[in-house]
Amino acid sequence: MLATDVTIDAFHRGRFHLLQPAAKGHRSGVDAMVLASVVPNEFSGRVADLGAGAGAAGLAVLSRCPDAQATLIERSEFMADFARRSLALEENKAFRGRAEVIEADVTLTGKSRTATGLSDNSFDFAIMNPPFNLPTDRSTPDPVKAEAHVMTHGMMERWIRTAAAIVKPGGSIGIIARPASITDLLDALRGRFGGLIIVPVQPRPQDAAIRIVIKGVSGSRAGLSLYPALIMHHEAGNGFTERAIAINNGLTSLF
Repeated sequence: MLATDVTIDAFHRGRFHLLQPAAKGHRSGVDAMVLASVVPNEFSGRVADLGAGAGAAGLAVLSRCPDAQATLIERSEFMADFARRSLALEENKAFRGRAEVIEADVTLTGKSRTATGLSDNSFDFAIMNPPFNLPTDRSTPDPVKAEAHVMTHGMMERWIRTAAAIVKPGGSIGIIARPASITDLLDALRGRFGGLIIVPVQPRPQDAAIRIVIKGVSGSRAGLSLYPALIMHHEAGNGFTERAIAINNGLTSLF
């Protein structure tokens, strides 16, 4: 791949960098930073980044939580290679001993999943930004990007089933998705994760939410809570709010 086909992008004010495809495949940005912020500041366990792409969310957790370890799980050979190459960057040398890449389909079950290294009850936290565009939405001609963005029937159920299997009892899940996915998500989470907290993500105070963030605890029977929205921008202009700046730059957790 030519150097002009990739970019090296700084995140968290340069505390980590990501090698990403310039025009093909999935490119990470604000969604990944918001997802990573679901993990608490004091987290010191193992986090599984399901559908990791080039590894933005998982590395963002490591950047903010110095005692955490991350496993970046990606089905696409193309994107898994970017995750490996991102870890190999000199700018990310501080994370190499705390991160690994597993090239595997998140929807595998049983012995097939275990054989990839995703054993039952082996993680303290699972985070995911699953494909959330409907098949009826305008599609991209890029097959790698389509795989990362387009939700197939039953996909939410299969992703959360895997998260429930690999997360320890009392461990947590974090999800970022479109509001239209909320019914499928709640159905899949029921009986697996409780104590659910939902945070709407709004572009501006006057706008409807364009994302939702959900956090839950494995095996919990606690009820659902709706928290105040994360507002990304002020009423006018392109500047980020103070809270959004802190989250985008890995200075605080969402909760």
